[in-house]
Amino acid sequence: MKVSTSILSAKDNLKETIDKLNNTSTDYIHLDIMDGRFVENTTWTSDELRGVLINNTKPLDVHLMVRDVKSYVDSFARLNPEYITFHYEAIDDIDEMINYIKSLGIKVGISIKPNTKIEEIYRYLPKVDLVLVMSVNPGMGGQEFILGTQIKVNGLKEYKLNNNLDYLISVDGGINSDTIKLIRSADIAVSGSFIIKNNYEESINTLRG
Repeated sequence: MKVSTSILSAKDNLKETIDKLNNTSTDYIHLDIMDGRFVENTTWTSDELRGVLINNTKPLDVHLMVRDVKSYVDSFARLNPEYITFHYEAIDDIDEMINYIKSLGIKVGISIKPNTKIEEIYRYLPKVDLVLVMSVNPGMGGQEFILGTQIKVNGLKEYKLNNNLDYLISVDGGINSDTIKLIRSADIAVSGSFIIKNNYEESINTLRG
């Protein structure tokens, strides 16, 4: 399992946190981008992040929790991320956005809130590179893992195998040394507080299993 470390809980010392993460084995740095509209909170602009990422060597995993998806895609594409993930619930023309992100040479992810059924995104799964399953309600770090998320993860894994698809399954929210055991069938674990508030490398290795 790969690990994507969220820096959401490191707002006050971003540069130091990113520099430390570059000396760990984390597979990605996860950027939680919020606009105050799709979710209540706001985080960073791409310009604010560009300065603290100047010496970063880790692939970026951008998670857009925003309404105006296209303008944020345009802005964050300048950071050269490996993935840009948008929310299924945020826009109407999902196919258009998938195609647009791909046209920029960036891998595309689709994310679903805890109350969205996986069946709603089946038709898009042949076109995406990643599915991000939210195991908390988007918009705030430090929440507890919602039990039952593992059913969605297992369902997406089964659908992937049955239909010979190759998207990665990522899970985001409340992931720690206990809840990671519930989502071992996923490909990527996104974790913030559990890593940032403890020994980085030990926590990453615990999640990787």
